[in-house]
Amino acid sequence: MEKKTFTITSSEGLHARPCSMLVSAVTPFKSDVTITYKERTANLKSIMGVMGMGIESGAQVEIAADGADESEAIAKVEDIMKSESIGE
Repeated sequence: MEKKTFTITSSEGLHARPCSMLVSAVTPFKSDVTITYKERTANLKSIMGVMGMGIESGAQVEIAADGADESEAIAKVEDIMKSESIGE
């Protein structure tokens, strides 16, 4: 299992657009990908699950991937976070 912690830098937090981009980025991967915030964990492949967490700007989230392509999934999340100014 690979994990990485990000700080959400998007001024509006993880609202619909950044959630959609993250979900679309990890959906093709075979690994299970989750996001954890305030001791709650959701499937990062579920936009409703992620949006329901109410993640605000400045929040720290942990992304975890478990499976055959876990390293690639975490690298893709990191790429999207930085390139779309969602988090760092």
